[in-house]
Amino acid sequence: MTALADIATPDDIDRLVEVFYKKLLSDAIIGFFFVDIARIDLDEHLPRISAFWQQQLLGLPGYRGQTFAVHSALHGKAALTDEHFHRWLFLFAQTIDSLFSGPLADAAKLRARTIAGSMQQALAQRHVRDFDPAIGVQQQPPKPQH
Repeated sequence: MTALADIATPDDIDRLVEVFYKKLLSDAIIGFFFVDIARIDLDEHLPRISAFWQQQLLGLPGYRGQTFAVHSALHGKAALTDEHFHRWLFLFAQTIDSLFSGPLADAAKLRARTIAGSMQQALAQRHVRDFDPAIGVQQQPPKPQH
Protein backbone atom coordinates (compact mmCIF):
# COMPACT_ATOMS: atom_id res chain seq x y z
CA MET A 1 0.00 0.00 0.00
CA THR A 2 1.37 3.40 -0.99
CA ALA A 3 1.51 6.10 1.66
CA LEU A 4 -0.66 9.13 0.99
CA ALA A 5 1.05 12.45 0.33
CA ASP A 6 0.28 15.54 2.37
CA ILE A 7 -1.69 18.52 1.10
CA ALA A 8 0.90 20.70 -0.61
CA THR A 9 -0.52 22.62 -3.57
CA PRO A 10 -3.60 24.51 -4.71
CA ASP A 11 -4.37 21.54 -6.99
CA ASP A 12 -4.45 19.28 -3.91
CA ILE A 13 -7.00 21.57 -2.30
CA ASP A 14 -9.06 21.72 -5.50
CA ARG A 15 -9.14 17.91 -5.46
CA LEU A 16 -10.09 17.81 -1.78
CA VAL A 17 -12.94 20.28 -2.28
CA GLU A 18 -14.26 18.48 -5.36
CA VAL A 19 -14.31 15.06 -3.69
CA PHE A 20 -15.74 16.51 -0.48
CA TYR A 21 -18.62 18.26 -2.22
CA LYS A 22 -19.56 15.10 -4.10
CA LYS A 23 -20.04 13.50 -0.67
CA LEU A 24 -21.91 16.49 0.73
CA LEU A 25 -24.41 16.77 -2.09
CA SER A 26 -25.46 13.14 -1.79
CA ASP A 27 -25.38 12.94 2.01
CA ALA A 28 -28.69 11.94 3.61
CA ILE A 29 -28.18 14.17 6.65
CA ILE A 30 -26.84 17.45 5.27
CA GLY A 31 -27.06 17.19 1.48
CA PHE A 32 -30.38 19.05 1.44
CA PHE A 33 -28.68 22.22 2.72
CA PHE A 34 -26.57 22.39 -0.41
CA VAL A 35 -29.11 21.08 -2.92
CA ASP A 36 -32.49 22.36 -1.68
CA ILE A 37 -31.77 25.30 0.62
CA ALA A 38 -28.61 26.98 -0.71
CA ARG A 39 -29.05 25.58 -4.24
CA ILE A 40 -25.35 25.98 -4.83
CA ASP A 41 -23.92 26.23 -8.31
CA LEU A 42 -20.81 24.03 -8.15
CA ASP A 43 -19.08 25.88 -10.99
CA GLU A 44 -19.29 29.07 -8.92
CA HIS A 45 -19.05 27.59 -5.43
CA LEU A 46 -16.13 25.16 -5.69
CA PRO A 47 -13.51 27.75 -6.76
CA ARG A 48 -14.63 30.01 -3.89
CA ILE A 49 -14.38 27.21 -1.32
CA SER A 50 -11.06 26.09 -2.74
CA ALA A 51 -9.74 29.68 -2.46
CA PHE A 52 -10.90 29.74 1.18
CA TRP A 53 -8.97 26.56 2.01
CA GLN A 54 -5.95 27.68 -0.01
CA GLN A 55 -5.86 30.79 2.16
CA GLN A 56 -6.37 28.81 5.37
CA LEU A 57 -3.81 26.09 4.65
CA LEU A 58 -1.31 27.55 2.22
CA GLY A 59 -1.57 31.25 3.10
CA LEU A 60 -2.48 32.15 -0.47
CA PRO A 61 -4.46 35.32 -1.17
CA GLY A 62 -7.59 35.23 -3.25
CA TYR A 63 -10.50 34.38 -0.97
CA ARG A 64 -13.02 37.15 -0.65
CA GLY A 65 -16.17 36.24 1.11
CA GLN A 66 -18.50 36.74 4.00
CA THR A 67 -18.30 33.29 5.52
CA PHE A 68 -20.41 33.98 8.61
CA ALA A 69 -23.00 36.07 6.76
CA VAL A 70 -23.58 33.26 4.25
CA HIS A 71 -24.01 30.65 6.97
CA SER A 72 -26.15 32.96 9.09
CA ALA A 73 -28.53 33.48 6.15
CA LEU A 74 -28.62 29.73 5.57
CA HIS A 75 -29.31 29.16 9.28
CA GLY A 76 -32.23 31.59 8.98
CA LYS A 77 -33.77 29.37 6.28
CA ALA A 78 -33.10 26.01 7.94
CA ALA A 79 -31.48 25.68 11.35
CA LEU A 80 -27.91 24.39 11.33
CA THR A 81 -27.82 22.02 14.31
CA ASP A 82 -24.96 20.38 16.18
CA GLU A 83 -25.75 17.17 14.27
CA HIS A 84 -25.27 19.00 10.97
CA PHE A 85 -21.93 20.44 12.05
CA HIS A 86 -20.76 17.04 13.32
CA ARG A 87 -21.75 15.40 10.05
CA TRP A 88 -19.95 18.08 8.01
CA LEU A 89 -16.80 17.60 10.11
CA PHE A 90 -17.01 13.82 9.83
CA LEU A 91 -17.28 13.95 6.04
CA PHE A 92 -14.50 16.53 5.80
CA ALA A 93 -12.12 14.45 7.93
CA GLN A 94 -13.10 11.27 6.07
CA THR A 95 -12.37 12.95 2.73
CA ILE A 96 -9.01 14.25 3.88
CA ASP A 97 -8.05 10.86 5.31
CA SER A 98 -8.94 9.15 2.03
CA LEU A 99 -6.73 11.49 -0.01
CA PHE A 100 -3.93 12.86 2.17
CA SER A 101 -1.76 12.20 5.19
CA GLY A 102 0.62 14.52 6.96
CA PRO A 103 0.94 17.71 8.99
CA LEU A 104 -1.08 19.91 6.63
CA ALA A 105 -3.83 17.30 6.33
CA ASP A 106 -3.99 17.21 10.14
CA ALA A 107 -3.96 21.02 10.24
CA ALA A 108 -6.89 21.12 7.82
CA LYS A 109 -8.98 18.88 10.08
CA LEU A 110 -8.07 20.95 13.14
CA ARG A 111 -8.83 24.21 11.34
CA ALA A 112 -12.20 22.83 10.21
CA ARG A 113 -13.09 21.89 13.81
CA THR A 114 -12.09 25.36 15.00
CA ILE A 115 -14.09 27.11 12.30
CA ALA A 116 -17.14 24.90 12.88
CA GLY A 117 -17.01 25.52 16.63
CA SER A 118 -16.76 29.27 16.13
CA MET A 119 -19.60 29.18 13.61
CA GLN A 120 -21.83 27.15 15.93
CA GLN A 121 -21.17 29.54 18.81
CA ALA A 122 -21.80 32.64 16.70
CA LEU A 123 -25.03 31.23 15.28
CA ALA A 124 -26.23 30.30 18.78
CA GLN A 125 -25.42 33.79 20.06
CA ARG A 126 -27.25 35.34 17.11
CA HIS A 127 -30.26 33.16 17.87
CA VAL A 128 -30.26 34.11 21.58
CA ARG A 129 -29.75 37.80 20.80
CA ASP A 130 -32.58 37.87 18.23
CA PHE A 131 -35.02 35.79 20.30
CA ASP A 132 -37.70 37.68 22.22
CA PRO A 133 -38.82 35.41 25.09
CA ALA A 134 -41.86 37.59 25.75
CA ILE A 135 -43.40 36.62 22.44
CA GLY A 136 -41.46 33.43 21.73
CA VAL A 137 -40.29 34.34 18.24
CA GLN A 138 -37.27 35.59 16.46
CA GLN A 139 -37.20 39.35 16.23
CA GLN A 140 -36.51 40.87 12.87
CA PRO A 141 -33.44 43.10 12.80
CA PRO A 142 -34.28 46.80 12.59
CA LYS A 143 -34.46 48.14 9.06
CA PRO A 144 -31.75 50.67 8.24
CA GLN A 145 -32.84 54.30 8.18
CA HIS A 146 -32.04 56.17 4.98
